Amino acid sequence: MARPLRIEYPGAYYHITARGNERREIFLNDQDREKFMSYLETANQRYGAVIHVYCLMSNHYHLLLGTPLGNLSQIMRHINGAYTNYFNAKRHRAGHLLQGRYKAIVVDVDKYAGELSRYIHLNPVRAGMTNEPEGYRWSSYQYYAGKGKQPKWLTVEFILGYFGRRIAIARKKYRDFVYALMGEEYESPLKKAVAGTLLGGKEFIDEIKEKYLNGKEWDRNLPALTEMKKLSIMEIIKEAGEVFGKGSDIGKKAALYICHNYSGRSLKEIGNHFKIGESAVSQASRRFQRIVEGDGTIRKKVKHLCNKLNLV
Repeated sequence: MARPLRIEYPGAYYHITARGNERREIFLNDQDREKFMSYLETANQRYGAVIHVYCLMSNHYHLLLGTPLGNLSQIMRHINGAYTNYFNAKRHRAGHLLQGRYKAIVVDVDKYAGELSRYIHLNPVRAGMTNEPEGYRWSSYQYYAGKGKQPKWLTVEFILGYFGRRIAIARKKYRDFVYALMGEEYESPLKKAVAGTLLGGKEFIDEIKEKYLNGKEWDRNLPALTEMKKLSIMEIIKEAGEVFGKGSDIGKKAALYICHNYSGRSLKEIGNHFKIGESAVSQASRRFQRIVEGDGTIRKKVKHLCNKLNLV
């Protein structure tokens, strides 16, 4: 069974969402919502979760949270586990409340904090549950707007800090930022997440891959890891050109060989780049393998190429 890829480290930020099993409602009344928020509070108190944004819908919820201790799994076991136990006990039921495992996307917070918080806060508006975000009781927007007494376990100052140093000015700018997309059709920023796991700029994604995914073994039950570890065919061709000589025939053969054996790309993808058929990709790769086995100089260059591409 496929599993989500979990990347945990101190100081990480995540967009979290979980849905009801078979898309059924997980909050049936206000008492349920209050109870769920009490588990956000205890997650903050016991496990150090920093809750920046939340929104409780009918059959799912959204969170934007930080983990100073790098303990996301522990935090989510508490929130989802405790709430499921409460829900089942109250309704005299058993079994799963939530649909599979929660989804966690590691976020480049400097780049996406504002955009993600806006997306979350506009959820009830898009769903027709309220005309204005501050009119929805079960999201953190009301506290960003300065309405009501902010819970101690909720942190709004961090994201508002991106909009101004003075809180009053930051609140106004944030409101303008959110309202700029009121009634507009726009694409979810979550669709930009790489392999549904990392959301950020290239430098951020490369850093996370280098620190937390290099050396992680391939696992067919972790499709996100497989997707992340896929190498760019153009990157392989470029590096092969530097090792074997740009435009050289042997460099092209080496690039195809590396693509076939290490890129994680399909035969069709590779064939399209090299303008050959799928079966020809396998045949050319096998021929080059025999060359590598019989030529020590080429073997050393292939090893050097693999090193440059972080394959060994």
